[in-house]
Amino acid sequence: MTGLAGSDQTVQPTFVLVHGAFANSFSFAPLQAELGLLGHRSVAVDLPGHGFAATYTHAYQAPQDPEELAAAPGAVKGVTLADNVAHLIGVLERAKANGPVILVAHSRGGITATAAANARPDLIDRLVYVSAWAPVQLEAGQYYAEPEMATADPASVALALVGNPAELGLLRVNFRTADPQALAALKAAFLADGTDDEFLVLLNTFQPDENLDTGTPADRAQADTWGRVPKTYVRLADDASMPLALQDRLIREGDALTPDNPYDVRTLPGSHLKWLVDPAPAARVLGELAVLTG
Repeated sequence: MTGLAGSDQTVQPTFVLVHGAFANSFSFAPLQAELGLLGHRSVAVDLPGHGFAATYTHAYQAPQDPEELAAAPGAVKGVTLADNVAHLIGVLERAKANGPVILVAHSRGGITATAAANARPDLIDRLVYVSAWAPVQLEAGQYYAEPEMATADPASVALALVGNPAELGLLRVNFRTADPQALAALKAAFLADGTDDEFLVLLNTFQPDENLDTGTPADRAQADTWGRVPKTYVRLADDASMPLALQDRLIREGDALTPDNPYDVRTLPGSHLKWLVDPAPAARVLGELAVLTG
């Protein structure tokens, strides 16, 4: 394949980056800078109700109004996994028009990426999970009751949870809390290997609301569609919120589903979010995958 204006240069893949829960495209800015400096193009997706479409109520600003914060409506109310998938497919269609596409999903973004690969495997030349949900045997939420999640601390988010999710129609977390116990739990879960300053910067890129829908059994990986896409799993060795044991289980389940198309497995040191704070190692891994895909 040739580039523009008759160039003999091979068309480079486009990395499409999908964020996790409470995150947005802003999370990927340092990684995109590293990818760009290595000569790769990328686009970071904001799923519906995220990024500049997110809700930040006045009650979330200082001084906070806890009562109002617990009741204020949010833009992600009613957003479904199907909405996320439709939005992502629209991005993939535009990216695919320019050449190969490498879809990279982090954390909860893996649920959307998996469902998108089920629906439109033709749009994805490689699927990359970075400590991300790739549900095969169970729905994503059901894995929380499994032994591999025993070391994850459910209090990490619960201590900062605001309002009643059933009444709000969404999950709301006060990431601007000053409660030292809640902050310590969040840091231990997401960035135990980062500095306090790095942790607070990350918290201030998070948005307070996340949608509730994580799909149905039909959204689990399907062998005849998802299973056709070359896939890589990047393990995060020190991840406390998505323990290595669970990451390895998801890899085993995926390999068992499609034994003729197993995961290419890579490992990076660090916590759930360290790869976004210090993105150079991850960018190098993705660059290696671009060579395999281009």
